[in-house]
Amino acid sequence: MLVDQFQLIHLSTGDIFRANIKGETELGLLAKKYIDKGDLVPDEVTINMLNAEVENHADAKGFIFDGFPRTTAQAEALDKFLSSKDTGISLMLALEVEEEELKSRLLERGKTSGRSDDQKPDIIANRIKEYEAKTAPLKSYYGEQNKFIGIDGMGSIEEITDRLVFAINSID
Repeated sequence: MLVDQFQLIHLSTGDIFRANIKGETELGLLAKKYIDKGDLVPDEVTINMLNAEVENHADAKGFIFDGFPRTTAQAEALDKFLSSKDTGISLMLALEVEEEELKSRLLERGKTSGRSDDQKPDIIANRIKEYEAKTAPLKSYYGEQNKFIGIDGMGSIEEITDRLVFAINSID
């Protein structure tokens, strides 16, 4: 819905990883080893994959980076990359969801997605632990730049989308 409304390109690192894994690219096979354990893929692998995708959409009005950056080092690398393109991050939106609801949603998604990492509670717990340790600090990183907005991720898709649209419109 956000892609259509704001004419953006949606880049999901998860989708990019899965396409590379399915295509059995060297980066995809390397990423799979980490994903299967619920760990974050190393920054260099992630950035190289994302870099290629951005280059494939050189004329884009803008991007939604979904699932990236996940660490401060990735954020810094993304800032450097985007700066080389005379652009930057406008806003970091984070959907904030209660942990039990998050676990429930991931397990439910695992029933239809075929993703093994969404079907095992221990792997989901590890992903949440990884998030708290490595990704949550991005709130401060982007907060210090006045680019962070936390969004209540509870409720219907329409309610959450309305909150996201409101936040995006607040930067114009």
